[in-house]
Amino acid sequence: MSQKDEEEAVRRAPIFTAIDEVSAASLRASMTAIKVTKGQVIFKEGDAGDRLFVVISGKLKLGTYSNDGRENLLSILGPGDMFGELSLFDPGPRTATATAVVDSKLLALAHDQVIGLVKEHPQVALQLLRRLAQRLRKANEVLSDLVFADVPGRVAKAIIELSERFGTQKDDGLHVNHDLTQEELAQLVGASRETVNKALADFATRGWVKLEPRAVIVLDYERLSKRGR
Repeated sequence: MSQKDEEEAVRRAPIFTAIDEVSAASLRASMTAIKVTKGQVIFKEGDAGDRLFVVISGKLKLGTYSNDGRENLLSILGPGDMFGELSLFDPGPRTATATAVVDSKLLALAHDQVIGLVKEHPQVALQLLRRLAQRLRKANEVLSDLVFADVPGRVAKAIIELSERFGTQKDDGLHVNHDLTQEELAQLVGASRETVNKALADFATRGWVKLEPRAVIVLDYERLSKRGR
């Protein structure tokens, strides 16, 4: 990403959208820049939460682990996304593990700085609450899908959602470079890798997608979208 793209990504984060340019520049200067490499853990489930983060570039995954080591992916984050803010309102341990999917750049802000920001700009609190409401709505949607939607439907919906975040339209289709392994994609939809691979192969046979390593080219967005409803 160019410097301009990175700055635009930061400006999309909820804590920035509610403040003016001067305040945004001051906030940006007070945040700590962090570079993480692919596979690096930013924080683990159960850790004390003392900072929130904004993604400048790259991709991260939020997931939880069972006692036997199995992982369940909650979401994939990209430029402009914010995470770690839950402990601002509920100062308990982290509820998920954050891991870099690819080399990424982050900005970190200590929670006492966030409190000062909210007091100075009350509208920031509304943006943070809106973000938490979106997370709750998404959690309810995922739970509903697990109960009512079949695996192919969940796979189709996941691809569509990833395309909205990371897709690039080209002459041969919508390129979705999700950077996830087959196992991670399966964890994202709550199914086995074999079942997810079968669904993807079926979509490819139908001419809806073309499969690439850690990527998908969507050839028929309309049909794939309908399958994911």
